Amino acid sequence: MPENTCVPLYQQIKEDIKSAIEQGKYKPKEKIPPEPELSAEYSVSRITVRRAVEELCNEGYLVKMQGRGTFVSTPRIHRKMTGGNRMESFSKTCREYGMEPGARLLDRKIVPVREDEKAFWGCEEETLLLYIQRVRTADGQPIFLENLFLLYEDFKPLMQADWYNTSAFAAIEEVGGRRVTDTSRRTIEIARASSEQASALNVPLGEPLLFLNCYFIDQNQKPLCIGRQYYVGSRYMFEM
Repeated sequence: MPENTCVPLYQQIKEDIKSAIEQGKYKPKEKIPPEPELSAEYSVSRITVRRAVEELCNEGYLVKMQGRGTFVSTPRIHRKMTGGNRMESFSKTCREYGMEPGARLLDRKIVPVREDEKAFWGCEEETLLLYIQRVRTADGQPIFLENLFLLYEDFKPLMQADWYNTSAFAAIEEVGGRRVTDTSRRTIEIARASSEQASALNVPLGEPLLFLNCYFIDQNQKPLCIGRQYYVGSRYMFEM
């Protein structure tokens, strides 16, 4: 690696490893050499190598696995927000990337309705909602924490449904005959991973997450469900 005295050493090493990833020298899911080996290769201290590797992890190019080493990340998934407020399904997006979508159920229960939910459905104070929480994965890697809310009275059968490795939109359509076609409102903001979210998504406490709050409507423009999802930014990207 040619030395550029104007650029810090860790930055030069970072860019060199990044270039090796982009050019295919290191393939997705491949383990990169350990710190001592990289330190010898670049003739720098392990501290310098560690900083380069940590920055590449923060930017989503590498991922550290406890007790196993550091690996090249799978390509960041780009999910398209198509015409209007429409979104492609996560399962479809994964398969377009050659990845297998998955889902792991964390919780399902009946909960009382809150103010913004009452406004969305135009329902009464005593209305009950079905709440489903899952971790969605791509090739087994956690991508986002899914929090789904539906009118319990309309979707009672989903309380007993098999929520493992299934599409939420497909399950909703199968039970209710209603198809998610659009959103009436959606917002995206940055949130910090709580201890519960960090554990579920296998990220550090306080990791920046993309919080997407969506109010979904059906083919008849009727309010259908609410999704409150927390995405790992280094593994996922929205294409507007």
